[in-house]
Amino acid sequence: MRGRDAIAVAFRHPDGRIVWASEALDTGPHRWRFAKSPLVRGLIVLYETLIVGTRWLIRSANLQAAGEAGEGPALGGGSVAILLGVTMVLGVGFFFVVPLLVAQAITDNSGSLGQHLIEGLVKVALFLGYLAFVSRAPDIRRVFEYHGAEHMTIHALEAGDPLTTDAVRKYPTAHPRCGTEFLVVLIALSIIAFAIIGKQDRLVGVVTRIVLIPVLAAVGYELLRWGARHRANPIVKAIMWPGILVQMITTKRPSDDQIEVAIVSMEQALVADGEQVPAGSTLLERDRLDPEPAAAPA
Repeated sequence: MRGRDAIAVAFRHPDGRIVWASEALDTGPHRWRFAKSPLVRGLIVLYETLIVGTRWLIRSANLQAAGEAGEGPALGGGSVAILLGVTMVLGVGFFFVVPLLVAQAITDNSGSLGQHLIEGLVKVALFLGYLAFVSRAPDIRRVFEYHGAEHMTIHALEAGDPLTTDAVRKYPTAHPRCGTEFLVVLIALSIIAFAIIGKQDRLVGVVTRIVLIPVLAAVGYELLRWGARHRANPIVKAIMWPGILVQMITTKRPSDDQIEVAIVSMEQALVADGEQVPAGSTLLERDRLDPEPAAAPA
């Protein structure tokens, strides 16, 4: 859970305990003078998603490996950097470069509206197909269930409800400020932006699609914030509705034990920000996560 000035994470340990940790958002890009300014803040969130989020996901995997095997090798900083770098290259290539090359091949790089439409359709098909494919894996489905628990807990907090399993259970798994919705907005923006740019040769087209990703991400984040504030407007709701629909894939109904983990994460995020936990909330038993052991030398 991301708070105003800190994040908190909670895990279900293999032995059944809930363990948690919090981290102040005061390092790296968070120290930039204009870190909270429009457009710049979108890049900060992108950094948090890629760097901070990946680091904690790997920590979760290390925790499970250690708990189930009695010991588990921890991935060091260098391994995380390589993993993230390879993942980013593959992601950009698959979702941005491949659609361009397919569209150019079909239309003989005519630069026409049809080419951009084909490129956009290929992007959407790859994006939805990828999500539908990975969601069939049991481990990914469990991640999506925790994703749903996170959103439901946020809904309860925003509604002023106490953070209890029963209160959280009544809310939907989709949320208008979800990262999935951000990706949908990013894809839509890329289709519009490259249609405006017009015809480019193959190499320039590939380069622009890579270079403009941070720009599109910054603009997309601002649109996502604006859309969340004006979601009561029926026109805005209709425009942003595809993002909610895609969350039918990326969020699933969680179990009670998963909701409990989400509640602990939210409560610790509030504490880390100096906020009060809502009255009547369930104060579940929890343990602070031990510091991660250093990776063994190669």
